[in-house]
Amino acid sequence: MVITYSQGYKYQLERDFITEVELFGESITSPYLELRPDGYLLIRKGYAWDGPSGPAIDTKNFMRGALVHDALYQLMREYGLNRDHRPTADKIMKQFCLKDGMNPARAWITWFGVRLFGRDSARPEGSYKITTAP
Repeated sequence: MVITYSQGYKYQLERDFITEVELFGESITSPYLELRPDGYLLIRKGYAWDGPSGPAIDTKNFMRGALVHDALYQLMREYGLNRDHRPTADKIMKQFCLKDGMNPARAWITWFGVRLFGRDSARPEGSYKITTAP
């Protein structure tokens, strides 16, 4: 019997996390994510994400921003959240980084990086490839 898995995840959430995001009127529920019409995003315990992407360094002041950003992009890729919300997701990431003490110049650079290079990660084709073994 083979196993089926995907690569690319480094972190797994140990407790539910809920936060307000600037996306109102949307209602999407998936096994690990729930975007509510009142603008709240629930990320459930067990959710896996890859942390900061690209050349970014995984630091504590980047983890919440990366978590929420990855969750919102996954909702775009896999669950029908309109990709027009990508600028808002990118802005939310930057806001979390600043709240968590990231240097403003670094926060701007990371925001600029996702604005330039993040588009493909929000498309359905941007999902992690599913692999089997042996």
